[in-house]
Amino acid sequence: MPLQHTLIFLDSGSAEHTRIAKEKIGFLDGQTTNPTYFVKSNPEILKAVEAGKKFRRDELFAQYRKLAEEISPLVPDDGSVSLEVYAEEYSTKQDLLDQANEMNQWIPNDHIKLPIIPVGLETAEVLVQEGIRVNMTLCFDQEQGAAVHCATRGAKPGQVFLSPFVSRLDKIGKNGFDILLNIQKMFQENKSHVSILAASVHSIYDIANIIEHEMDVITIPFEDVAPWVDAGMPTSTSGLEAKDMSRLVRMKYKELDLSLDWRSFNIHHDLTNKGLRAFVDDWNSVLG
Repeated sequence: MPLQHTLIFLDSGSAEHTRIAKEKIGFLDGQTTNPTYFVKSNPEILKAVEAGKKFRRDELFAQYRKLAEEISPLVPDDGSVSLEVYAEEYSTKQDLLDQANEMNQWIPNDHIKLPIIPVGLETAEVLVQEGIRVNMTLCFDQEQGAAVHCATRGAKPGQVFLSPFVSRLDKIGKNGFDILLNIQKMFQENKSHVSILAASVHSIYDIANIIEHEMDVITIPFEDVAPWVDAGMPTSTSGLEAKDMSRLVRMKYKELDLSLDWRSFNIHHDLTNKGLRAFVDDWNSVLG
């Protein structure tokens, strides 16, 4: 049975993973994909690359469309499949808009995934006005969340996802769960239209903690689905071994004015840039 408060997504670039996870959990509300998962989970692409082949951009996008079309009917019609644009430091708004409008034609239940960088927010401004759904990714700071809210004013509930990355903050010594709590508090106080999609989650404790705190959505990597299911799919941390957070620095809540223009906020974060470069490298590893 679907959970009452938190939607359960799979984080994977494989339709076969979708089928397996759906069977294990009993349902799926959606799926997130990214260039890394798409490249590394696609046997056709890997086999071709091992044989020395490189793909043109249109060829790669054709493969990505095929994947989207396989996943789409495996999740509810009112669910979501996040499809990520190719974005790098020198991408233009028009380039991202062209990709987004193309991807939006592939399936009926997509969210277009954009990085939280200036051109990504500029693109999101336009897309939400056109009624296209977006997932703003690589979020590591509360100000980035505020900027997403402000850039997408007027969007309908469910039209905009914000994807904070939890474990990547843990890895640099910060309490990644605080980013979720701080943004949730900010959004609730401002009656935000933006839904929090908790990403980069890699433990049973964190999965249960996110559901317990009634985040809007959680996306679970395929390799972490089975351990959560085998543990009884806990939706509360009660009875679980506590996570050691003693070494993690707490992230303080910021009082931010969400009536401002999104450009008023500092959206730069080293982890956002690092994540974007990693995705670009994965795309470029198969592009000729």
